[in-house]
Amino acid sequence: MAYFLELLINGALTGLMYSLAALGFVLIYKSAGVPNLAQGAVVMTAAYVVWIMVSSGVPLWIAIPAGMAVMFAFGLVVERLLLRRMVGQPVIMVVMLTLGLEILLRGLVPGLLGSTPRSLDLGIGFAPVILGDVFINRTYLVGGTIALLLVGASLLFFRTRIGTKLRAVSDDHVSSWAVGISVERAIGISWGLAGVTAVVAGVLWGSAQGVDWTLSMLLFPAVAVVILGGIDSIPGVLVGGILVGVLGSVIPGYLDSYVGGGTRDVVTSLIILLTIMVRPYGIFGREDIERI
Repeated sequence: MAYFLELLINGALTGLMYSLAALGFVLIYKSAGVPNLAQGAVVMTAAYVVWIMVSSGVPLWIAIPAGMAVMFAFGLVVERLLLRRMVGQPVIMVVMLTLGLEILLRGLVPGLLGSTPRSLDLGIGFAPVILGDVFINRTYLVGGTIALLLVGASLLFFRTRIGTKLRAVSDDHVSSWAVGISVERAIGISWGLAGVTAVVAGVLWGSAQGVDWTLSMLLFPAVAVVILGGIDSIPGVLVGGILVGVLGSVIPGYLDSYVGGGTRDVVTSLIILLTIMVRPYGIFGREDIERI
């Protein structure tokens, strides 16, 4: 029983950590209506940015907000130089553009800075939190708590004036232009905010497993989270993250010893496939019904 609880709790906390990477995905879709397949590489890039500052002697408490500023500016640049050129193009072309950006960053950033894992110490410590016979990963516990706070802040943000404008842009670009909303600026802000959340995800995951190219692989579980929870639902990020984390922890915890390992990715793939077949809009996603 203790083993099951350990898998369950650590899996839920891991899922909340996944939700940090998935949050940037949802923020862009909820604002711009475009799936961002570059979010994994953006998380990796954000972690490298903070690591560069820390390794240069910048205190961590300055490096993190400075990294947020850098990644917010990066999001604005991506919108200005790449996405603005795609206005009026089919959505699939924009999706392929973000995928190309993912591949470019995944190769370019480690190529310039080195692929050796870099240590990023947040001062959390590696000693687990012990509850009876259950050992809880301290980094995941801190990361899960921060994920809850960040998702709550995102919910409040979309109730503000700017957040309302972003949701309007996602619903209809033409109507937003008609009422005086700058669609380009709104999309740029959404990419900037995704860069800010990427810093939080990159720093926490970088602390847990090191800063290297593998951080970009967070895109895979992040996609599973948003598909399961709903690609346009911020609460769905939490629910989807917890479910993906728990299933990806408990099932491999019992099956890996029989099949030789590697079942975590299989479980994640099955979550994506089954959700698309059974409930393509996710648990909390908005189902758009069009009259033909």
